[in-house]
Amino acid sequence: MRDVYNRVTKQIISSLETGTRPWIRPWKVDNSSGSIQRPLRSNGIAYRGINVLLLWSEAFVKGYSNPTWITFKQALDLGG
Repeated sequence: MRDVYNRVTKQIISSLETGTRPWIRPWKVDNSSGSIQRPLRSNGIAYRGINVLLLWSEAFVKGYSNPTWITFKQALDLGG
């Protein structure tokens, strides 16, 4: 769990160093079909807690517009 805190802290510091305040909405509504929604698991259940911030951040950095994510275990459970 400690690695997650370090990762989030480094991400916030990196954003600040590039002039972006990470607590300001960095996304655009037009990228998400008119609504902002929490990241979703493959079964449609929304992620909660720090996972929401981590996945929003990752989606923004990589330019993803689909809010659905899947873990390795979820992929295995689905036959992947």
